[in-house]
Amino acid sequence: MKILVFSLLAIGTLALTSCKENKEQKSTTETSMQHDMSMMSDNSTMGDMPMDEKVTVIDAKKTSANLTELYSHYTHLTFALSGDDDKEAVNTAKGILEALPKINKNGFSAEQKKEYAELESSIKEHAQHIADNAGNIDHQREHLDLMSEDFYDLLKDFGTSKTVYKIFCPMYNDNKGAFWLSDSREIKNPYYGKKMASCGEVQEEIK
Repeated sequence: MKILVFSLLAIGTLALTSCKENKEQKSTTETSMQHDMSMMSDNSTMGDMPMDEKVTVIDAKKTSANLTELYSHYTHLTFALSGDDDKEAVNTAKGILEALPKINKNGFSAEQKKEYAELESSIKEHAQHIADNAGNIDHQREHLDLMSEDFYDLLKDFGTSKTVYKIFCPMYNDNKGAFWLSDSREIKNPYYGKKMASCGEVQEEIK
């Protein structure tokens, strides 16, 4: 009888000990899981934090050229296309055509005159395409892409009176990308207009 009682007590003690260990193990596991979930949440939050932009600063050459009016028409062209306004794009392209001959080239060196003549000819061609294509905004945007390269070289090599931002859209032209120039860091995409107005990132500052 005593042996039976001792056996029952031993079994009960083992059961209680096992139950306690299971509870402690469960508590430890739950604490570990909560910690892991907390870490995952923190990492997710960190992943959503914006990274600092890497912007290259370009020092434009200083010349006697006054490109203010010409560049102003260009920026108005980008505004028109960002608002899907092909008719206003026509007007601003005509403004570019009118402003081109007004640039005073008297202070240019022979090399500068040659470079400017090449850029002027290219800008004129693209502006004419835009002016002649009311109702065909896709075609206008194609020529803005090409014209922007000319204006980039123009401002970089002949100077600018204000800081100009080069903004890149990675999706335009079958993900080949294209850029435009702006007085502001604010993104108003002229290649997609209202459909994707904020698509783009500042790549460079021209000063």
